[in-house]
Amino acid sequence: MTKSTILTLVGSLRAGSTNQQLAEAIQLNAPEQVDVVIHEGLGNIPFYNEDIDVEGQVPAEAAALREAASKADTVLLVTPEYNGTVPAPLKNAIDWLSRPFGAGALAGKPTAVVGTAFGQYGGVWAQDEARKAAGIAGARVLEDVKLAVPGSMVRFAEIHPKDDAEVVEQIKGVFDALTATAPAA
Repeated sequence: MTKSTILTLVGSLRAGSTNQQLAEAIQLNAPEQVDVVIHEGLGNIPFYNEDIDVEGQVPAEAAALREAASKADTVLLVTPEYNGTVPAPLKNAIDWLSRPFGAGALAGKPTAVVGTAFGQYGGVWAQDEARKAAGIAGARVLEDVKLAVPGSMVRFAEIHPKDDAEVVEQIKGVFDALTATAPAA
């Protein structure tokens, strides 16, 4: 059986980000047949601008993101919630992956959204916005794959998500849902 690759994009750039920690916990709890790759450097990608999205001149960071997404079997967006929506680095990544129009790296790509946030709902507004943006960008959004962990700043103040039994169980549910939505071989 060949391994499937899940490209993971974390919307928070903050050191000690609970969403980065959640992505790490997802990576650590991946089934043996799944390789979870956390893409580094979203903060180094310039804001999307058609003037710089020219064949042969695409910024290296954006080209690397597109290549990683093209090679992945699935994309997993891990988002905090900033002012009720998606943080700029994640939205910018989605914008770069949406081009060229109709043939971007997200076109038809199974894409799921999870995350954690300080609020009582775990960032569901941001997750809904990320699903919407990814869908408009051409992704095949996996609506049944969900994980929203509330109260992140308190909950993970002294424990990493990988050591939180409830979160680990929910991560296993994410992989079960991803497996259930995978096309038959």
